[in-house]
Amino acid sequence: MSGLMLLDTPSLYFRAFFGVPESVTAPDGTPVNAVRGLVDMIARLVQDRRPDRLVCCMDADWRPAFRVAALPSYKAHRVAEDGGDQTPDALEAQLPVIAQVLEAFGLASAGVPGYEADDVIGTLAVRGAADGPVDIVTGDRDLFQLVDDGGPVAVLYTARGVRNLQVMGEKEVAAKYGIPGRGYGDYATLRGDPSDGLPGVPGVGDKTAAALVTRFGSVGGILAALDAGTDEGFPAGARRRMEAAREYLAAAETVVRVVTDIDAPELAGLDDRLPAEPRDGEALVALADQWNLSGPVNRLLNALAR
Repeated sequence: MSGLMLLDTPSLYFRAFFGVPESVTAPDGTPVNAVRGLVDMIARLVQDRRPDRLVCCMDADWRPAFRVAALPSYKAHRVAEDGGDQTPDALEAQLPVIAQVLEAFGLASAGVPGYEADDVIGTLAVRGAADGPVDIVTGDRDLFQLVDDGGPVAVLYTARGVRNLQVMGEKEVAAKYGIPGRGYGDYATLRGDPSDGLPGVPGVGDKTAAALVTRFGSVGGILAALDAGTDEGFPAGARRRMEAAREYLAAAETVVRVVTDIDAPELAGLDDRLPAEPRDGEALVALADQWNLSGPVNRLLNALAR
């Protein structure tokens, strides 16, 4: 038993949408590739990992105001003309169906206004680790900052697919990036992440970022060293670059750091027990018929019943 499993649901349904052909449709011709792919992913995860608790974590706000206020470039390249995100129309139309299917199964789902799924995951991971192991399923490396071998909290990284998960704990993160196991957020702040509109510190690449995080432990540690006026521990030219990037570093730390202490009714009393049978069997059958989901629905039912 893996204890608590937290799904980065947007990461998974985007992966499903782009991984399953849009030619997979409901009887009326509506694409259902993301729905089918997501349900099959959950079935595979439940079958292979056997969690006893599971939460489908959601983006209630994909670009929170507090992150944009700190760093206006945050995800700015993903903003559509209407001010929303650039979710493809064919995927957007499937999101209500995903919500209905999860509800009919009785799978816990949680999103909090003003926060991303990452923050919901961070809060539930810290809370859940007190009761046992926590697995975070995601294709987002930002969540590597949550790994904790003492929890244990691990990331099941989906870059190679749900059938070939990479289990990332502190040791694995350290081995891959050459940084302290829980230092990925600081590393990403320094190196940058174009996919999130995070520019990084000019002139600082992977090796320098890793050396700085290893030496100073965090962005806060780097700023403290700058305040102390010391050159010790800075690779050639790095101190000057850090000084020039002070404003960015302070802002980016707020943006990159996953929130781990959300206090919201959406997370209070959340029933995250994995159901052995669906909450609403009739609704589930109706959804399976309407949206051509009988195969993946049956696979998840079988996985839950074992």
